[in-house]
Amino acid sequence: MPWIKVLHIATLLCWCASLLYLPAMLLAGARSRGASSFDLPVPIILRFVFTHIATPFALLAIMSGTLLFIVGQIAMGWLVLKLAAVSGMVLCHVLCGGLIVRLERERHRFLLPASGLIAVTSAVLMLTVLVLVLSKPFV
Repeated sequence: MPWIKVLHIATLLCWCASLLYLPAMLLAGARSRGASSFDLPVPIILRFVFTHIATPFALLAIMSGTLLFIVGQIAMGWLVLKLAAVSGMVLCHVLCGGLIVRLERERHRFLLPASGLIAVTSAVLMLTVLVLVLSKPFV
């Protein structure tokens, strides 16, 4: 069981990092609208990070977390709240994918506020998960 926990924490850290990175890159891509300091255009980099880094880590984090509470037979009140917060993080992940598609199609309307809102919401949800896991209320 310890290796499952290590896998879960490692993949969760990578997913959370990419979930904060994607909105920041979306903001940069929406602002630049032309010349980029990168060799590749921002939408191509974003799509790569989303499909090859963020999504696999998200899936591994969710699968290892599910395995953790199945193997450990954890069914407490705090877990329901944690799963609700993780569901919110999944929604933010999906919304990032939608914003990447909008950026690729040159639809910049509402891209800046949406990216900022996703970044703030993701950070709050990550903090909520951290507090719930460390404090384990309702035990």
